[in-house]
Amino acid sequence: MAQTPSSMLPLGTVAPSFRLEDTNSNYHYSYDELKGSKGTLVVFICNHCPYVIHAIEEIVMIANDYRVQGIGIIAISSNDAVKYPQDGPEMMTEFAFHHKMEFPYLYDETQEVAKAFDATCTPDFFLFDAQDRLFYRGQLDDSRPGNGISTGGSDLRSAIDSLIYNRSLALLQKPSMGCNIKWK
Repeated sequence: MAQTPSSMLPLGTVAPSFRLEDTNSNYHYSYDELKGSKGTLVVFICNHCPYVIHAIEEIVMIANDYRVQGIGIIAISSNDAVKYPQDGPEMMTEFAFHHKMEFPYLYDETQEVAKAFDATCTPDFFLFDAQDRLFYRGQLDDSRPGNGISTGGSDLRSAIDSLIYNRSLALLQKPSMGCNIKWK
């Protein structure tokens, strides 16, 4: 498991537009159809990454806590499903069901969306404000598989709270760490 940091897209970057298939519903959605009234969290994940598996329970709790507060939640998998069939659409549906993901889990087959976001690892978090400008990109928290720190989502939760309650974000934005996206 090679540790890859996120690329740290510049703050203020406008959210790239996209239209992808949701493996939970088989509908195609655009960013505009899924964004929240107060902001939108886009998370690049996959099914087999140990970093994602370590964090998925907290990611789902954050989604459940903040959807009702006007934050849109979008998960995207961009891994090459030919070389990594465990990350293909059918397995994404199973993964989402198993982890009770009640938010869209989109499949980026061409990997164009990951490239537009400059996503590099899983999980990779991008929080946009209501004007679709990047407000936070970075880690969930300091927890990693095997480091003994339990997940609580402190960094991401602090960023979302700052966005919702219109507070400045004093938090140092540390890169996320995870497995690299499996490029074609």
